[in-house]
Amino acid sequence: MDKFTIITNSVKDKNHAITNRIADYLGSHKKECLILEADEKNDSQSYHYTDVSKMPDDMQCVIVLGGDGTLLQAARDVVDKEVPLFGINLGTLGYLAEIDQHSIYPALDRLMSDRFTIERRMMLTGTVMRDGKKIATDIALNDIVISREGALRVVRFDNYVNDTFLNTYKADGIIVATPTGSTGYSLSAGGPIISPDASLILMTPLAPHTLNTRSIVFPAEDVITVELGEGRDGGVEQGMASFDGAARVPMVTGDRIIISKSKKDTGIIKINNISFLETLRNKMSNN
Repeated sequence: MDKFTIITNSVKDKNHAITNRIADYLGSHKKECLILEADEKNDSQSYHYTDVSKMPDDMQCVIVLGGDGTLLQAARDVVDKEVPLFGINLGTLGYLAEIDQHSIYPALDRLMSDRFTIERRMMLTGTVMRDGKKIATDIALNDIVISREGALRVVRFDNYVNDTFLNTYKADGIIVATPTGSTGYSLSAGGPIISPDASLILMTPLAPHTLNTRSIVFPAEDVITVELGEGRDGGVEQGMASFDGAARVPMVTGDRIIISKSKKDTGIIKINNISFLETLRNKMSNN
């Protein structure tokens, strides 16, 4: 690889100390390097966190400095560029960011000499519909969460698979996750851990008021629809659809979100022969 973009979390990398070290090292090896910020989104931005319109189309690698959260943000912003991501963790051990700041230079050497593999991770597309009209569409690498908004009470969620009614949950929310997202919010809600190279969709209820609290696993080709049901006495409920914990779309009773496997995916660069099971074991022992 010869052309790199660094997306840096300035909160975790104060004054770009590590970012500049990486850029200087790549530059000393005659490699091209562009630095972009991962900033909080505001309403005037067309992008989520990073303005990838500043990134040339011939970039070969995006180095993400921060952690799993920063990498999730970057994945959604650069998805149309189809450039693989390499995560450097500046916080606690993660599942996506493979190395820490103490292993940067050997990792950069491997990237520059093309000694790596690329894992393809499936993503989800979610489209929110209201009265038969599309009001929003977004993409997620980890999960799409449909939850109540406002008063602390359970909400009814009517769930369909391929337009066929599946079940109803009275719960705080529904988590629809990829295998990558199975180690995130879904796991904390009692969902199973799934190898990230699998291709499937996982549905996990969030604090359901029912004896049936188990997750459901679907083939990746299935289309999941979640409809926000009526409140008590037929009242209108307020809800929210969240994409990777970031982009949020308000929903009301009768709104539906249609979730399916995205036609796009994310490439994650791996330089070590560390299996998912080993990462999982290390993560669990550190917790």
